[in-house]
Amino acid sequence: MANDSCDPTPAASEPVKPGSRMVHCVKFGRDLPGLDRPPWKGELGKRVYESVSKEAWKLWIEHSKMVMNEYRLNPLDPNSKKSWKNKWSNSSSAKAPSSPKAT
Repeated sequence: MANDSCDPTPAASEPVKPGSRMVHCVKFGRDLPGLDRPPWKGELGKRVYESVSKEAWKLWIEHSKMVMNEYRLNPLDPNSKKSWKNKWSNSSSAKAPSSPKAT
């Protein structure tokens, strides 16, 4: 059931069906299906959830694998996690990073 304002947005008590939530993706600049849940706790997770599409998130996951390997980051090490989150935060305020350019 839609809310009283005739929005297609479900009321707060209704669960969001996977794949039905749309976001204006900062990576692609258009409305696309959003993530089903925030990827992290806290403010950064909220920003990502509200502005990154599933497709952009898939690209980020692939890019993050490359970053983890390139910098030899251990996902279980707190310092590595901090470096990885800094990489995300530095990529234009939760904008999914573009692929590295060939040099």
